[in-house]
Amino acid sequence: MKQLLSVILFTIITYSGYTQQEVQVASHYIFPEFTKGTVLMKSGTKNESLLNYNSLTEEMVFDNKGTMLALGQPELVDTVFVKGRRFFLMNGKFVELVYKSKYALYAEHKCNIKDPGKPSGYGGTSQTSATTSYSSFLSSGRAYDLKLPAGYETEPYIVYWLNKDGTLSKFLNVRQLTKIFDDKSTAIKEYLKKNDVKFNNQESLIGFIKFVEAN
Repeated sequence: MKQLLSVILFTIITYSGYTQQEVQVASHYIFPEFTKGTVLMKSGTKNESLLNYNSLTEEMVFDNKGTMLALGQPELVDTVFVKGRRFFLMNGKFVELVYKSKYALYAEHKCNIKDPGKPSGYGGTSQTSATTSYSSFLSSGRAYDLKLPAGYETEPYIVYWLNKDGTLSKFLNVRQLTKIFDDKSTAIKEYLKKNDVKFNNQESLIGFIKFVEAN
């Protein structure tokens, strides 16, 4: 049955799509182009397609002959491999595994969008109109487009999750990360005096976690 479902999942993907040119995309996708990747099903079946992750809709998307479609039945997927990076389903969303040893660090790629709204009096814009326009933008499926309409601006950001001793903890800044390791507060204070750990610098976060693992 699982084999059948995995086949159904990719029936609209054809191998002719693999040879098409890579397409440049807007910043609500985490990769600059759709790239050939592999979807490993829980059944063991592997499927290849041009893939990218849409951080606005928070879906894994594939290119079907120029039409961008969200990956169906993600609960049947074990791992998605794109450009040497690995994605897993967590709480109904795909997250990226960025580090794993004693602890595991996951990145949840998300995106805010600034809607231009509609002109109002005195040179301003109507927030109500902007909200309506943004909702229409999402419901119309335009969030899958490779280019956003004029006036829309994206703000990609990451929410991190740390798996420590089987418990998942979300953190949005370095202070919240250090609180996960309250039992090592003294060593952490010394480390932070000598090292500039920044939330927007993934390597510095990984360096901090490696330090905690070793101490």
